[in-house]
Formats: sequence, C-alpha cells, structure tokens
Amino acid sequence: MSGRPGTPPAELTATSVFWVHHGTRLAGGDVTYLNQYVLVRVGGSFGACAFEAGEIGPELCRDASGSRLDELLREGPRPLRIAALDAYLSELRPHRQHPGAEAVTLPAGPPEVRAVARDTAIAGLLDIPRGAKVGLIGVVNPLIAAIRERGGEPLPCDFNLRTTQWGDAVTDDMHQVLDTADAVVATGMTLGNGSFDTVLTRCRERGVPLVVYAQSGAAVAREFLADGVTALSAEPFPFSQFSADPTPLYRYRAEVRS
Repeated sequence: MSGRPGTPPAELTATSVFWVHHGTRLAGGDVTYLNQYVLVRVGGSFGACAFEAGEIGPELCRDASGSRLDELLREGPRPLRIAALDAYLSELRPHRQHPGAEAVTLPAGPPEVRAVARDTAIAGLLDIPRGAKVGLIGVVNPLIAAIRERGGEPLPCDFNLRTTQWGDAVTDDMHQVLDTADAVVATGMTLGNGSFDTVLTRCRERGVPLVVYAQSGAAVAREFLADGVTALSAEPFPFSQFSADPTPLYRYRAEVRS
C-alpha cells in the first residue's frame, strides 16, 4: 500500500465484524446454494469474504469487532483478512466514486429476476467468439445460461456442485478447466479459499482472459486489473440477494483502470 493516498490501516477501526449464513433456491431450480460470509465495516465501507461451513465461528465477530484494522490484516483466518483488506481498499477508493467503474443497476423484483440481470451483466464482460470454451470457477446456474446466450460453451467447476440445472457435469478439478478454457470466469470466493493465485497465474501463463465476479473481495480483485484480471464485476455489500429494491454492481475493464 506504499505510495497510496489515504489513512494507514493502523489508524482505522473495524467498527463491526459480522457474519451471514443464508440459503437460496431459485424458482424452478433444484440446487440450494448455501453461503457464509464474514464482513468487516470500516467507516463508510464494507468488506466481505465467503468461507466454508465451520471455518469461522460466531465468536470471531465478538472478538474482532472494534479492532484496529491493521491487526485484522495480519491475524486471523484468511477470509477475515480478505474481508478486512476489501473494506480498506473500498474505503480508500469506493466503487461508487471510482473513475473506472461502470455502475449497473439491478432491477427491483424477485430473486430470479435479479439473479438473471446480475449474471447477464457479468457475462457482458466476456469478449469471446461463438463456440469459445469458458471456464466457470464457481457455478451459479443463471451465469451458465448467460454464457450460453453469448455463444460460449461453459466448462463448469465447483467444489460443492456435481451437475448444473440442465444436467451438465461439474468438475472439481480446476486445473482441467484452466488448461483448456479460452476464457475464464472466476468467483471472488477463490480469494477466500486460496485458489485465486492458481487461477490468476495459469491465465497469465496461457494469455487467457480472466473475468472475476466478486461479492467476496471485490476491491481486492480490482487491484489485479491489467495484471492478469481482464474485467471485474464488483458487487459490494449489501448483496443483490439481500434486497428486492434496485441495487448497484460495478463493472470494470482493464483498459480503463486509472
């Protein structure tokens, strides 16, 4: 962070640390998505990172709330450190004020409408020819559909799902996907589970476009634009699934990074 404007982390307080556990099953689907997030609030910004069940307990929120931000950046489980860094970078450069951000307003409505709008916006960051193989690291069914609508052939990979809504096989071997894809779309959860470095490195080595769609660590992923990340869909907290009202997400492309 040297050379960056803004207050040092040691002078900032994590006012609130909290976690959210929720499940979602979209109408017509047969998959229940179970997600846990740890969130850190610093000033006017929130940072977030998903974690696996059992990885973080609720006592963490009690112990970490009110801590100096630099302490959270150094200590604790990886998802907490990612959430703290996400909050810090968001506070330095809020998405809503970033000159490289394109705000996309998701419409009011039920989860199915909002999920389709969100994933259509994410797929819109892909610049691919028809028939291109698109690796999807972290599977959500509306994004599979959105990739197909753009002419892509999804290569789904997920640690927790075995098939898509349409019966497509889902592999848990991301190396297989990363070695064959013409483009890769990866969730911000890869930051929390430690696989982001592998995804980023392989895409750099192969010269493959990498699009990140992030509720987890959105401002962290933003730091890699033009350094392996081609485009980013950043969705800061509160996430679209927690509201029925219009909410923003912010799209970035590497060539417009300031």
